[in-house]
Amino acid sequence: MSSTAEPALEPSTPTGRVDIVLLAEPRGFCAGVEMAIKALAWMVRSFPGPVYCYHEIVHNKLVVDRFKAQGVLFIDSIDEVPPGSPIMLSAHGSPPSILEAARARGSYVVDSVCPLVTKVHHEVKVRTGKGYRIVYVGHEGHEEAVGTMAVAPDAIDRVESIAEVAALGHIEQPVALLAQTTLSHRDWEGVAVAVKERFPDVWTPGRSDLCFATTNRQAALMELAHRCDVIVVIGSANSSNTRALQQLAIEEGCERVYRINSVEELPDDLKGVIGVTAGASAPEELVTEVVEFLAPLNGVELVHVTDEDEYFPPPRNIRDLQTSIEMASTVLLGGTLLNRPVMDDRALGAEARHAETATGSPSRHPPCCGHAAPGARQAWTGYPAGVAPLCAAGLAVEQACVSALMSRESSSTQRSRT
Repeated sequence: MSSTAEPALEPSTPTGRVDIVLLAEPRGFCAGVEMAIKALAWMVRSFPGPVYCYHEIVHNKLVVDRFKAQGVLFIDSIDEVPPGSPIMLSAHGSPPSILEAARARGSYVVDSVCPLVTKVHHEVKVRTGKGYRIVYVGHEGHEEAVGTMAVAPDAIDRVESIAEVAALGHIEQPVALLAQTTLSHRDWEGVAVAVKERFPDVWTPGRSDLCFATTNRQAALMELAHRCDVIVVIGSANSSNTRALQQLAIEEGCERVYRINSVEELPDDLKGVIGVTAGASAPEELVTEVVEFLAPLNGVELVHVTDEDEYFPPPRNIRDLQTSIEMASTVLLGGTLLNRPVMDDRALGAEARHAETATGSPSRHPPCCGHAAPGARQAWTGYPAGVAPLCAAGLAVEQACVSALMSRESSSTQRSRT
């Protein structure tokens, strides 16, 4: 039985006997989600609200709801954005026309597209430029698929089943095979074989388009699936990689599979061996809440298949924002550029930044500010994105830097139009 449970008012205590929890590793946030969440948190931290985001930044209800509470407005059309407002484009990738429309409004625009999606967009451009027709394996209506197909709409066919491959018309050009990054291997493999059988000379990239994080999470789930009485997949219904995990658990023969947004959606009769995993956009705090609710008598066993240490740096405009604020604050508030603390974005985890965005924290001060607490100069490793406001002096400097950057971005956009 597979189920997506309806939310209850409050989680209750399981009436069954949960012997042990098998916890998949890796699980949860991938490098692209980390990058996108931190980038939007920086936007919330730095700009007067509201900040506009084209489509959900990532496909997770908790993440999106927290940003909404901070004044982020998620939109489906750039026309909804007042001219001059800051705009973030989601991690799934946007059509070229959307990026152009956002820049044309004179806003400070940050594209938080995952670099793995950018790779597929680049492959579409290169192959179509060489005369290829693209056969693209992807889910109809998914933001990533829509954005990728918009790169070369007249030279690409989307398929997601063997039957759709068979239904393709005659193609005289050479064919290239590309894919949505969040597909499961099972979704991809059968269709890819069918394409290769129909077009024996098909071009494929040297490195798979499928996201390493998606692949790793599926491998960890398969490692534990046959040992479980129940599998819990944490993530939202519109998350492609989360649904792929749910489907994989069903196909592996687990009789009870639950895809949940939060612990409140779990039934209270779970017992035996429970497997737990999370999609690539699900925060770890949701995993912790589920494990605590299950309260396994024999503890938790990590089922580890590989380590993940991939890191994606912030988008260029966010890096500009970080550097400008850091340097200006240091100089104007009495510090020195020679020994100022260096921003270490890698050390700023999206989990902590996102939680701080939601809950707030005591006022923070730049390390050069005389209002900083004793020891802050030594302990500070960079502005935490999305936290509570700086002191008045620090905030004034920060907003001056933001205004200068927005003016520069607007001027650059105007020049590019002419």
